Amino acid sequence: MDHYRHILVALDLAAETDYIVEAAMRAKSPDAKVSLIHVVEPLVLGYGPDASGSAAAVTAKIEADSIANAKQRLADIGRDQDIAEENQHLLQGHPARAIHHVAQEEDVDLIVVGSHGRHGFGLLLGSTANGVLHGATCDVLAVRLPV
Repeated sequence: MDHYRHILVALDLAAETDYIVEAAMRAKSPDAKVSLIHVVEPLVLGYGPDASGSAAAVTAKIEADSIANAKQRLADIGRDQDIAEENQHLLQGHPARAIHHVAQEEDVDLIVVGSHGRHGFGLLLGSTANGVLHGATCDVLAVRLPV
C-alpha cells in the first residue's frame, strides 16, 4: 500500500483534540502533507422573524467569539505540529459537508476524525464522524477516543 500524500484532520477542538492529532501524525509518512479543519456550526436559536435586534446582536457576538477562539486553537495546534497556516481550515456550516468539500478541493486521500465508541453500530460513530464516513470519496480513519 502506498503512503497517504495528504491527510485532513477534522477537529471539534474539544478535550480529545490532541489525541486525534497525535493519531494522525502517527499515521503519516515523513513526506505527507497534513491539514487541519474545524467547522463552526451556525447558532440556531429559537427566535422568530420578530426577534429583537439585541438577540441577533448577542448571537452574532457568540458566533464571532467562537470563530476567534477556534482560529486561535487551530493556530496553536498548527504551531505545535509544524502545520502551515495555509493548511489550517476554519469554516462555518455543516461539518460533514464542509469536510467533504475541503477534502475534494485539496486532493486529500485520508480524513482523520475522532469517534466515541458507543454501543451498537448506529451509535459507533458520532453524527459528524458518521456523516464524514458515509460521504467521503477517500479513506477515513476514525480514531476511537478515550472514554
